[in-house]
Amino acid sequence: MQDVNTTDIVDAIRLGCRTMYRLFNADDNDIPFFDIEALPNARMSFSWAHSEAQVPGRFLNALLNAEDAAGIPVEDAAIDKITRAAFFAYGGAVPLPINRQEIGGPLVNFLPTQIREGFHALYALVKFRGSERARELAEASIATVFQFWDPADGWDYPRLEREHGLSIHKPSSFLNGLGRSIGPLVKYFRATGYGPALDLAVVLKEKAVDEYFTDTGAFQAAHGFHGHSTTCVMSSLAQLADLTSDSNLLGRVKAFYDNGLWEIRDEIGWSIETTNPSPNHGRGEANNTGDILETALILGRWGHSQYYHDAERILRCHLLPSQLRDVSFITEPPNPENDDGKRDVANRIVGSFGLPAPYGHYPIGVAGVKFNSDIVGGAVGSLCEAYREAARHDVAGHWVNLLVDHETPHISVRSPYTNPRLSIVLKRPGPLFVRLPPWVNPSTVEVAGAAEPRRTNGYLFFPQPPISRAIDIAYPLAEQELRLKNPAGAIRVRLRGDTVTAMDNLGADLTFFDPID
Repeated sequence: MQDVNTTDIVDAIRLGCRTMYRLFNADDNDIPFFDIEALPNARMSFSWAHSEAQVPGRFLNALLNAEDAAGIPVEDAAIDKITRAAFFAYGGAVPLPINRQEIGGPLVNFLPTQIREGFHALYALVKFRGSERARELAEASIATVFQFWDPADGWDYPRLEREHGLSIHKPSSFLNGLGRSIGPLVKYFRATGYGPALDLAVVLKEKAVDEYFTDTGAFQAAHGFHGHSTTCVMSSLAQLADLTSDSNLLGRVKAFYDNGLWEIRDEIGWSIETTNPSPNHGRGEANNTGDILETALILGRWGHSQYYHDAERILRCHLLPSQLRDVSFITEPPNPENDDGKRDVANRIVGSFGLPAPYGHYPIGVAGVKFNSDIVGGAVGSLCEAYREAARHDVAGHWVNLLVDHETPHISVRSPYTNPRLSIVLKRPGPLFVRLPPWVNPSTVEVAGAAEPRRTNGYLFFPQPPISRAIDIAYPLAEQELRLKNPAGAIRVRLRGDTVTAMDNLGADLTFFDPID
């Protein structure tokens, strides 16, 4: 069992950033690795589908947001390497992210799936580094999508092959392809105000809600097998609804979150990697969990406070525990040819996120343990959004949404999980809203240091809280037991508040928690 008793979001972000700095392939001009295998054969390797077309976007989105959200300094040399890799992917016949078939080969493999990650790279470079080259590429890429794709007929693949010599790898569905790019297009528009980015996002949204995210909220076979594609489009639609104040669109997202999403997730935010009918023994994907978390944060910000509770449980019970911290089980492979992908593997992949079961890194019945690099970037990016939303300040005052240790220029929060009680110190004046978990019995809440608060919409509301003096809020952390549905069998989880004290592990190795006796 690894030590996962951390709920420090900043610590997890910092460790994930460290991991990304160590995943450059010295044998491939420092383009990041994609495949990371811990068992049975420790190695990192190139991917013909993902290395330059996908990984740089995930890394830039995560690292530059970590700097912006949590004040974690980035290594400029690493950002330069990732930026070169991102621009390299756009160096093919058309301004779309393209991959090589092999190291040293030309850019030929086009997967519409990767357009999302391409826009993530370009948005991050424009927003956080003011890159004119990234701006030019983004605008050319948007124009190229409109040139070769339309909602009714999809991509003009024959033309891309005929005119530009691309090798096309078609997605299994719209959600597995271009539909994934709505979110980074929203981010690009927020950063630049560039109208065609929002135009493309709206066009993609219309197709997504007409054909996939219907008003019933059902999960459909049309979503395809790839869980991450479904969850990332869901979170993308939430981002667009948030940008445009579209309550109808957010209603579609909420309907799916409340209904169809349960086909591919459980109560602690674990989400299955693939729904392919071939045997899947409970291997999840942290990318999916991050998307669910980000969607919950947006729904919470729109007044549905119960989704903040879901977000906190996801963080405490699954996403943070699934970060790789103990690498003692990894054996360094023989490396007579001094292959960089086999060099110092264990130390380089500490802090990774991957494809866990609810109970541990090694799902029962699965042949190996993987922590692919794109998942590291995706999970860290989601943690940055959780950090932003944990405690925020707006025109209504101070909001404490996630009960984690947190420090901003406006507020200091000490969690009831790491301290005797929830303790809050305001650094600037304003009303205070403190979310109360739904399992708290209101009659057991004791408040010291401020006048008795009002209860509203799941929050304790302090209209005139003191400044520079602790407000202490005490209540018991309730004992609960959940029963998770999983392809490997039912899993019992015991909780203290929203943290796991024990969990069934089905006899698996490399588990996160103490087993239930």
